[in-house]
Amino acid sequence: MDKIGKYQVIRKLGEGATSVVYMAHDPFADRDVAIKVVANSVFSEGERGKLARKLFVTEASLAGKLVHPHIAQIYDAAADADPSYIVMEYVAGGTLEPYCAPERLLPLADVIEMVFKCSRALDFAYRLGVIHRDLKPANILRCGASGSDVKISDFGAAITTSSDQTAIAGIGSPAYMSPQQVQDWPLDHRTDLFSLGVVMYQLLTGQLPFQGSNNVSIVYQILNTVPPPPSHLRPGIPPVVDAVVTKAMQKSLEARYESWDALSFDLAEAFRNEHLAETRSQIADSEKFNTLRGLSFFRSFNDVQLWEVLRFSDWQRAKPGTSLMREGEAGATFCILASGEVKVTKNQKLLNILSAGECFGEMAYLAEEAGTRGADVATLGEATVISVPTEALKRASDGCRHSFDRAFLRILVERLSLANTRLTSV
Repeated sequence: MDKIGKYQVIRKLGEGATSVVYMAHDPFADRDVAIKVVANSVFSEGERGKLARKLFVTEASLAGKLVHPHIAQIYDAAADADPSYIVMEYVAGGTLEPYCAPERLLPLADVIEMVFKCSRALDFAYRLGVIHRDLKPANILRCGASGSDVKISDFGAAITTSSDQTAIAGIGSPAYMSPQQVQDWPLDHRTDLFSLGVVMYQLLTGQLPFQGSNNVSIVYQILNTVPPPPSHLRPGIPPVVDAVVTKAMQKSLEARYESWDALSFDLAEAFRNEHLAETRSQIADSEKFNTLRGLSFFRSFNDVQLWEVLRFSDWQRAKPGTSLMREGEAGATFCILASGEVKVTKNQKLLNILSAGECFGEMAYLAEEAGTRGADVATLGEATVISVPTEALKRASDGCRHSFDRAFLRILVERLSLANTRLTSV
């Protein structure tokens, strides 16, 4: 097959029971894509064909909707073509399946970060009314041969909470299903939460928590047995990580995490555990994301915009007395203080002391032409500083730039109000 629609086929990536996936090139967008192709003959195979069509249409209907940095985007779909196809984002690193083998387990820190990013992506999907229902390592793609960036794929089994859609029983992989799913009970986001816990367990240990020679045996274990903590299978896993996995895989909905935010918070805290902190010299993405969410400067940013900021900003932990900006030097960045305090001085006279959530050097972005710094800025104690290159922000999405502009406007109003208060009190 040389061409699928307007897309030039490069090579076959894989093949399943009902579809073939190709790597192709989109000449209009000038990017490589992955195309899932289903022959129309598959849809005519009785009940099996009806099911295949329903799953295909479900996934195709999400084209352009789940736009998130940790979800493999669906660009296009052709349900009435022959063959039918779905055009998706091409992710070069392959799935997480190979890293479930005991001899290829990923570093503990990478697993925590990957699961954190999945939790934020699934929270985004759930806020749009989408429940995945088929989470497993084969449906999580790694963005490269190293690092912790991942993207969730294959929403064919998804259900939407905003419609009267009836879930099809038996869809999904039994070993990863929640007790509610194997019993065909009504589902919400907590079924995906359980499944992500199973994925985390497998990535940590190289074993599934529920195993059996057949589906009946697996279902029995999901409903009745409690697997050993991951640390029993992989020494060195700290108790805080055991606790996260155990709570995610609680059989009772009441005992399980009630929200994606709660799971994300515990995952970020687990990474901050001393045992994991020793494995990384840089600030973890989970810590960066949670820091951004908690800063007043970013209160009008949505999750997708926060991930965008995280990607183009530079972060540093600065020691007391570190010079961050010098009067007279060229300004190509501005900064937001994530933690600690900085002093702003001019001619050795104190102008201001800024704390977490405040910005400085923003004229480098707001001024039409890049100028020079008008004051010195240095840390008073240990601080975490976020530096934003002005050129990177100019290339950011419209929504992200708009949120920055709103934040700057809010700060300007606050500063003018404070100045007026000082003048009237004199």
